[in-house]
Amino acid sequence: MNNNLGIIIRREFMERVGKKSFIITTLLMPLLMLLMMALPALIAIFSTPSDKTIAVIDDSGIIMPVLKQAGIEHLTFVEATAPKDSCIASESYYGLLTIPADIVDNPSSATFFIHEGGSVETESSLRSLIKDAVRDQRMQAYEIDNLQQILDETNVEVTLQTIRVDETGQGEATSSALSFGIGLFMTFILYMFLLMYGQLVMTSIIEEKNNRVLELVVSSVRPVHLMLGKIFGVGLVAVLQIIIWGVLLCVMSAFVLPVLLPAGVGDQVAMFNAGTLPSGGDTLDPELLNAISLFSSAAYIAKLFGYILIFLIGGFLFYASIFAAIGSAVDNIQDASQLTSFAVIPIVIGLVIGLTAGEDPNSSLAFWTSVIPFTSPMVMLMRVPFGIPSWETWLAVGVLYLSFLVMVWIAAKIYRIGIFMYGKKPTVRDLIRWARYK
Repeated sequence: MNNNLGIIIRREFMERVGKKSFIITTLLMPLLMLLMMALPALIAIFSTPSDKTIAVIDDSGIIMPVLKQAGIEHLTFVEATAPKDSCIASESYYGLLTIPADIVDNPSSATFFIHEGGSVETESSLRSLIKDAVRDQRMQAYEIDNLQQILDETNVEVTLQTIRVDETGQGEATSSALSFGIGLFMTFILYMFLLMYGQLVMTSIIEEKNNRVLELVVSSVRPVHLMLGKIFGVGLVAVLQIIIWGVLLCVMSAFVLPVLLPAGVGDQVAMFNAGTLPSGGDTLDPELLNAISLFSSAAYIAKLFGYILIFLIGGFLFYASIFAAIGSAVDNIQDASQLTSFAVIPIVIGLVIGLTAGEDPNSSLAFWTSVIPFTSPMVMLMRVPFGIPSWETWLAVGVLYLSFLVMVWIAAKIYRIGIFMYGKKPTVRDLIRWARYK
């Protein structure tokens, strides 16, 4: 009996692992992650702005001196000597900036003419320079000595560093925005796997039912073992894929990411972790340093994928049982579309509630939906990066795995009858009646 179950699991596992689609998707995801790690360096290499010469007609006489003194790299400002229309049509200039005489009273009256594709960076620089020049002129009208110095001395930037203290009293730097992003990444991976592999179990059962294969198999294997074999076999494929992704990303974070970081960033990360990072200067934003510190830690990446595995296994077993029951009850995919809503809708609701829980991971809604098995996988993965109490995590895991035992018992009762039903589209009432058979 157990030998038959093992044969079914091995067959379902090997049939899918050997497919080219599995190999391609398994390797493609880490490469995509590597590309995202390397994206800042690639952008810095290939996005160097081109040199631009801008003609300026300044009727106010106050903007042109500021533009010349700005010294912005890749931008050169020259006073226009030709008429306006000639400057616009001239290929010698990237564009023409016209400043009216009343620019101080009407700062929105400046116009920038170009005959190529616009540049966000260039336009932003022009707006900033004009704004500074107009502000300086308006400040001079108050005739206050050292007004600019006073404003510079009173202008401060506040950086709020958040420290999360665990049960042992130890503190570590954290960021709600970073935790939200990590939780969102983990939740979407689980969401994708539950739908993709859960429906794979359902379609496999439907195909074998249409080919009358199940009628031959159940003559030597109990229906419940056949159902469990399919669920465990497909589930092992999902687990293997997650493990491969986790291992590859751990290797990338430990060996590839440090090579991609610009010079000096590694030292700043080390000082940030040691709490000796100096304020100001050329140091990076603390949140960015915190993100680099976490993503360059293979132990942290492994911890995240460990949580993904725990909730993937529990969530998949729970939902795959529902998909298996649906697949056994119908003859084709079209008939299954209506019934699959009983599995798909809770998964989508879990994703939506997970996004809400990411904004307040300690709310009552977040806690209770972390316990309900229909939503707990997605909601808990969204909350885990925020450092919630460990007992809440294990409570959700315990309830989820116990719920799988109940759900697989109900699904097995539907499965043993549904695989022999042909020609009639079952209703929800039929499924309930099958589940109540002794």
